[in-house]
Amino acid sequence: MIRLFVREKQNIKIVNVEDLSQKWERTEDVLWVDIISPTDMELEWVSKEFEVEFPSKQETQEIEISSRYFEDEESITINAYFLITSEGEIPYNETVTFILKKHYLITVRYKELKTFKELVKKLMMNPSAYYDGYFVFAGILEIRIDTDADTLEFITREISKLGKIVFTGIDITEEILESISFYEELNMTIRENLIDKQRILSSLLKSYKIPKEVREEIRIMIKDVNSLIEYTTFNFERLDYLQNTFLGLLNIQQNQVIKIFTIMSVIFLPPTLIASIYGMNFQYMPELGWKYGYPFAIFLMIISALIPLLIFKKKGWL
Repeated sequence: MIRLFVREKQNIKIVNVEDLSQKWERTEDVLWVDIISPTDMELEWVSKEFEVEFPSKQETQEIEISSRYFEDEESITINAYFLITSEGEIPYNETVTFILKKHYLITVRYKELKTFKELVKKLMMNPSAYYDGYFVFAGILEIRIDTDADTLEFITREISKLGKIVFTGIDITEEILESISFYEELNMTIRENLIDKQRILSSLLKSYKIPKEVREEIRIMIKDVNSLIEYTTFNFERLDYLQNTFLGLLNIQQNQVIKIFTIMSVIFLPPTLIASIYGMNFQYMPELGWKYGYPFAIFLMIISALIPLLIFKKKGWL
């Protein structure tokens, strides 16, 4: 699907391109070309109309980190990460391609992203704030950074909840360890996402093509991204501390179980020995014909079991 955001006087109009045989004559009025899950024919149409070249989806995913920002005399090509968090799925980074050329922005994506929907709303409500494609691109990054900040706040809240459960020591189960691993993975994915933005923003700041107003916004966004990266480090430290605490409590529980089995073994060892002795089938045994032989053997077994219990209690092992 191809959407053109065209400036008409003081307003912006959205045009859905359906007839690919038709030529677009008003490229000077185009502010933003948004391409969603495109076909080869759609990419070819945009390539001809706006004189750009697109990498395939596989190529954008395999681009090295050092090559995710490319600038020549005519355009700037950026492949940026966008965090995808779907319920029941492991969070991952989806690559979105941005091409800044002349006065317009071209975006190529293969997912419906909330960031773009919010930007469209802002664009329609306040069209004068988006002078050209550079302002649109800055608006997209600003919304995305705010979303990443919200995600980090969510992780922090969940870590606090896990901390309360772990420190009570009541519900020490494998699910807690799985939750800690999940939030570690999510935090790591966001950190990778933020570092990618940090590199892109730093490269944009060096570009002579960036308007002065957008340059100021980029400086602010770099500060925000740096603070968020520090926050991910803080989350990693908390998760690592929780994991160590959880494993420590788990070891204590396991040691308690082993201790109980050890004590029970020691307690029943002397009675077992006495029962074994009196269970021997020798013909001449002193207590064999004794009237009180059986009660005497039971008494010995009880006494031999009580003596280790008293010793353990005196030592403070019980």
